[in-house]
Amino acid sequence: MTERRAFAPGRVNLIGDHTDYTGGLAMPMAIQLGTSVSYSPDPAAQTLQISSSAYPGTVRLPMALPTHRSAAAGLEPEWARHVAAVLALVQPPFGGHARITTTLPIGSGLSSSASLDAALALALGFEGSAAELARLCQQAEHMATGVPTGMLDQIAVSSAVAGHALLLDCRDLSVSQVPVPPGAKIVVAHCGVARSIARSAYSKRRAECEAAEREIGPLRDAGATSLRRLSEPVLRRRARHVVSENARVREFAEALARCDLESAGRLMNESHASLAVDFDVSTPELDRLATLLRSSEGVYGARLTGAGFGGCVVALSEAAAATGGLEGYESWIFENKGPASLVAA
Repeated sequence: MTERRAFAPGRVNLIGDHTDYTGGLAMPMAIQLGTSVSYSPDPAAQTLQISSSAYPGTVRLPMALPTHRSAAAGLEPEWARHVAAVLALVQPPFGGHARITTTLPIGSGLSSSASLDAALALALGFEGSAAELARLCQQAEHMATGVPTGMLDQIAVSSAVAGHALLLDCRDLSVSQVPVPPGAKIVVAHCGVARSIARSAYSKRRAECEAAEREIGPLRDAGATSLRRLSEPVLRRRARHVVSENARVREFAEALARCDLESAGRLMNESHASLAVDFDVSTPELDRLATLLRSSEGVYGARLTGAGFGGCVVALSEAAAATGGLEGYESWIFENKGPASLVAA
């Protein structure tokens, strides 16, 4: 039978983190780094054998897997849990052999797991809309990790258009494509500390937001008056981040539309401060790297990207900017060149 191949990009979130699971706003952008999966179906095979360029060994999984967390829980290595979850949800008719290759650094906050889930689902034969693919990949993430993540990563990956950021409304999953100005350069650098959502305080932060919403209603609709009604200081800080971050996303989209990179950079700096102080998801390593990037001439702003607790910082700069001082960091530059959208064949 014909080999199937699929590619799914990673994503960097320019602004709007920890807003998705309260129905808020975010602005991710697909990047050229991503995950490729090749799948050779075999009608006689009762299992799927799959290997990864990032890890040694081969994983063999039965084709009949339940569509709940028991399909993935406890599997080793950890990446096999994502494979099992996607396999259970897509339910391809045949076993066979599959190979995963990736250019994304694992645990960097660049959506390596959402990229894997989407590429694997497409290679195994998923057919449906971008929103349907995102929902399947979110379910796979929940099955694989047990963490109740939102849909920011999955929508960003499934709806990617090269050269554009996505203004994502997580309440109704609507997406607006916003061109990134040609004079902008996106710099992403890894702080040197890998992060794992499953082993972080992500679930606790989500629970704190839910506790705040039980007191004052949806954070998407909250304002300063509502925040003052929160008597518990920690919940007030968590809610203040979400409310202010939603406002920054709107302003950021408007700044990009008018090619105002200076204002966009200022909003990124404010976002990092809010994530560090009000949401407590930054680290000393992330703070140092953001400060280092901001000190480079031509850089407008820098912030942690993704869930925090480690991973990457994203910076917005002019195209000619020389971001010095990154010799000790793994880093990448994205200038809206090359494909960053889904490919399946």
